[in-house]
Amino acid sequence: MMENSSYPVMLTLMVPRESKSYRHIYFTCFLFLYLLILSINIRLISVIIMEKSLHEPMFMFLCNLCVNVIYGASGFYPIFLYNLLLDSYVISSHMCAMQTFVIYSSLITEITILTVMSYDRYVAICRPLDYHSKLTKNTCLKLILLSWIIPNCYTVPAALLSNLRTFCKYHIDKLYCDNWSVVKLSCASNFVNTLYGYFLIVTFVSHLVVIIVSYIKLITACKASLENKKKFWQTCLPHLLSLINFSFALLFDVMYSRYGANDIPESLRNFLALELIIVPPVVNPLIYGLNIKAVRKRAFPSRPMSKVNVYSSKKL
Repeated sequence: MMENSSYPVMLTLMVPRESKSYRHIYFTCFLFLYLLILSINIRLISVIIMEKSLHEPMFMFLCNLCVNVIYGASGFYPIFLYNLLLDSYVISSHMCAMQTFVIYSSLITEITILTVMSYDRYVAICRPLDYHSKLTKNTCLKLILLSWIIPNCYTVPAALLSNLRTFCKYHIDKLYCDNWSVVKLSCASNFVNTLYGYFLIVTFVSHLVVIIVSYIKLITACKASLENKKKFWQTCLPHLLSLINFSFALLFDVMYSRYGANDIPESLRNFLALELIIVPPVVNPLIYGLNIKAVRKRAFPSRPMSKVNVYSSKKL
C-alpha cells in the first residue's frame, strides 16, 4: 500500500482509434467542445451575477450548476487534450486519482444540485406564499454549500479506497480514469469498494426518489391552475430534461464500467464513456439559457434591426 502512496505509478490509458491519422482532428474537436462548455457556462454565470433581477433562488442554483459543470469538465478535457497533443496516453497514479475525484465529485454534486432545484420548484409552485420565507438568501447559501460539501464527503472515501491499493495491472481500458477502472487494477479483493459503490448508487437513487416525489406533487398542483402550468413549462421542464439527460448518461457509464463486455465495438465503448463528459455540460446550460425567458433575454439577446434595415423593409 505504501508503495503506491510514496511515488506515482505510471498508468496507460486507452489510445483513441486511429489516433496517428486523426489526432489533430480529435484535438481540434475536443478543444472546441471544451471552449464551448466554458463560454456557455461562464456567460450564464456572469449574466446571473451581474443582473440584479436574476438574484433569486432558482437562478442562484442554476449559477451553481454552471460552476459545477466547469469544474467537472476541467477534470477531463485539459488532461485528454494534453495526451492528444503529445500523442502519449500515459498518466501518473496521482494525476489519475485527482481526475477520478474531480469527475465523480462533480457528478454527485450535479445530482445534489438538481435535487435542491426540484425542492425550489416545489416550494415556488405548490407553496408560493411560503417561498420567500423558506428560501431566503441565507438558506440558499446553506443549500449551495451543502450541495458541494456532502458530495465531496462521499467522494473522498471512494478515491482513497481505490487508490490506496497495490497495483498489479497498469492499463485502464478507458479514455480517462474512473473509480471502478482503478479498482480493477488491483489484484486484492474489491469487496469493500463494491460495497461502497452500492452505497453511492443507493444515495443517487434516493436523490432521484426525492425529485420524482416533488414532481408528482408539482404535476398535481399544475392541473388545477393555468398559471402553475405556465410556471411548470417555463422553469420545471428544463430541470426535468437536465435530470433525464444526466440520469441516462450516468446509468450508461456505471453499467458499462462494471458490467461492460469486451466484445462491444470500441467506437461504442468510447461513446458510452464520453457521453457523460460531453453531452450534459453542453446541453444543460443551453436548455436553461434558451428555455427560461428571463435568462434567454439577457444571456442571448437578439440584436435590434438597424434603422436602415427597418426603412428598407418598409419600402419593400
